[in-house]
Amino acid sequence: MPAPFLVKICGLNTHETVDAAIAAGADQIGLVHFPKSPRHVDLKLGAALSRQARGRVARVALLVDPDDALVDVVVEELKPDWLQLHGSESPKRVAALRARTGLHVMKAVGIATGDDLVRATRYAKVAGRLVFDAKPTPGAALPGGNGHAFDWSLLKGAGLNSTFMLSGGLTPETVASAVETTAAQAIDVSSGVESSPGRKDPERMAAFVAAARAAAARAAARVFEGATTPEIAAAARKA
Repeated sequence: MPAPFLVKICGLNTHETVDAAIAAGADQIGLVHFPKSPRHVDLKLGAALSRQARGRVARVALLVDPDDALVDVVVEELKPDWLQLHGSESPKRVAALRARTGLHVMKAVGIATGDDLVRATRYAKVAGRLVFDAKPTPGAALPGGNGHAFDWSLLKGAGLNSTFMLSGGLTPETVASAVETTAAQAIDVSSGVESSPGRKDPERMAAFVAAARAAAARAAARVFEGATTPEIAAAARKA
């Protein structure tokens, strides 16, 4: 049985937008602790937002190349369900932080070419989920959340399992095409549902989730029809 389709809304930084994301139907929310990001939340606010969401959605704490001390304090204060590593962490470092925290760990990997997908396979055994984001341009201040998409067709025929999460430049207007092209079973959005950097728009969040789930339902219906029609026909012949 296929895994359920997951929607993550990342970079939430107010109580109002946490409620709006949950009301829209998000399965996961992301809390960014990275001062360079316009979506950064300090420990006090991050802890309050995490408490607000506890038991309603899965909470993801996003960090960029953190040291052990930072990981420890973020885990203690935010008490996330997942840790997302969005920097240049090595597979060894990912494995070490998974062991240190006991948490599920997502690892974001920037994608621009097929070689980047090959590089991503190094993390397959140590990360609970790979997040495929658009590779930032040289000199970019942020490792993600830049509103850029990569060539989704790179994922076709790549032999990926269904646990990857698609990210990078997704919007309410493009997410259906992204799901249909990549067959992604998990998607992640941040800047694509904002009115300005760091300011989430409740209407765009709701539109994004609705468009994503509709596209996933259409894809599932096609798979179901193709997989079950011969079985139904055979059963009918035996009846």
